[in-house]
Amino acid sequence: MTRRAAVILAAGQGTRMKSPTPKVLHKVGGRAMLDRAIDAAQELGCERIVVVVGVHSPSVGEHVKARLGEGAIAIQDPPLGTGHAVLAARDALKDFTGDVVVTYADCPLLSAATIEPLFDLHDTGAGVAVLGFEAADPGAYGRLILGEDGALSKIVEAKDATDAERAVTACNSGVIAADAAVLFELLSQVGNANAKGEYYLTDVVGLAVARGLAASATFAPEEAVMGVNSQAELAAAELAFQTHRRQALLTDGVTMPAPHTVHLSWDTQIAGGALVEQYVVFGPGVTIETGASIRAFSHLEQAIVRPGAIVGPYARLRPGADIGERAHVGNFVEVKNVKVGEGAKLNHLTYVGDGTIGARANLGAGTIFCNYDGFDKFETHVGADAFIGSDTALVAPVRVGDGAFTGSGSVITEDVPAGALALGRGRQIIKEGWAADFRAEKLKNRKPK
Repeated sequence: MTRRAAVILAAGQGTRMKSPTPKVLHKVGGRAMLDRAIDAAQELGCERIVVVVGVHSPSVGEHVKARLGEGAIAIQDPPLGTGHAVLAARDALKDFTGDVVVTYADCPLLSAATIEPLFDLHDTGAGVAVLGFEAADPGAYGRLILGEDGALSKIVEAKDATDAERAVTACNSGVIAADAAVLFELLSQVGNANAKGEYYLTDVVGLAVARGLAASATFAPEEAVMGVNSQAELAAAELAFQTHRRQALLTDGVTMPAPHTVHLSWDTQIAGGALVEQYVVFGPGVTIETGASIRAFSHLEQAIVRPGAIVGPYARLRPGADIGERAHVGNFVEVKNVKVGEGAKLNHLTYVGDGTIGARANLGAGTIFCNYDGFDKFETHVGADAFIGSDTALVAPVRVGDGAFTGSGSVITEDVPAGALALGRGRQIIKEGWAADFRAEKLKNRKPK
C-alpha cells in the first residue's frame, strides 16, 4: 500500500460557536472533534498527521502536541483560505513521499470508512480524488461540476458560480486526496482572484485537469460529512452520532426499551444480552458485559460491569469502578475506584471509594468508605462474606476480614479480624421521664402570643 499522510485543517476561529472553548475542542460522543479527526486518520493508516492550527487558539496547538508531538503542528497565519491552510503543512511533509488526504477537524462524523474510497480512486488513476455529497439544500456549498462521463472537471464555490452551476446539487465536502508532491505543486499555482479573495483548495481540481490529470469524485451521505460551525450544528452532530450508535447496539442484541433516552460515548462497549433502561448516561471508558443490567437514571464513567451484575436505578459509577459478576449496586450508591466482588451487594444510599469489596459481602444502607483526610486518599478493604451494618463509616486505611460483621451506626477505625464483630459507637443511655420534664419546662417558660 502506498504510504499515507493526513493534513487536518483546524485553524478556523469558530466565532459562531460563541464559546471560550475553541470550536474543534468541543465534543461529540464525549470526544473532541479534533480527536475524532485524528482517530479517522490513524485508522486509515496515515503514518504522518499534520494539524493546521491558527495563532488565535493556542490551546488547539497544545492539544495536538500532547497527542501527536510538536512536529504534527503547522501554523496558518494569517488565515487566507483552505488552499493556504494546506500549504502551511508543506514544510512538515517536505520529506514525505506518498498520498495525502486533507480532512477537517470540525466534521465529527467523518470516518475512515467514508474517506477510504478516495485512496481507491487515486490507486485506479485519479490524479486528484474528491469526496462529494448530494445536498438537500446546496446553499453556500461548492459545486462539483461533472462531465458526461462522470469525470470531475472543476469545483466552483457558490459565490463564484453561475446560475446554472448553482442549480447543481452535487456538492464538495472539502475532503481531497492526491499524491503529496502533486498536491503541493498544484497549490503553489492557486491564485485568489475570486469573490472572497482567498486561496481555495478546490482550485487544484481545475489545475489538475488542465495538466491532463484525471479528477474523480466519490459520494457519501450528507450527514457523514456534516460540518459544525454553531452550537445548533454541534447538537445536530451529537444527535446523529447517538442515533447511529444506539441502532448499532440494538442490532448487536442490547435491550434498550427507550433507546432515545440513552446517552452513549464514542468508546462505550455494551455486549449483546445486556439491558440498559431509560435515561442512562455513559461517559467515556465504559464496558458492559453480557447479561448485565443498567437500570434507569444511572451515570457511568470509566467503569466495567461484569456479567449478570445489576447497577441502579439512580446509581453512579465513577472511574475505576469494577462491578463483579452478579453483584448489585443499588439506588443512590456511588462507587469510585473499587473492585466489587462476585455477588456482593451495595443496595442503598452508600458511598464506596478506593478499595475492594469481597465476594458476597453485604453493605447496609448508609455505608461510607471515608477515604480522604483532606490531603491524601486511603483504601478500605472489605472481605468476602462480610456484613457491614447500616450507617457504618469505615475510616481508611482499614480492613474488614472475611465473614466479619460491623454493628449498625459504627465508626470503624481499626482492622476487624475475620469472623469478628466490631462495634464503634457510643453506649446508649436512657433517662426515664426526661422528655416529659423537658416539655413541661418549655411550656412553663413560653410567653403567651
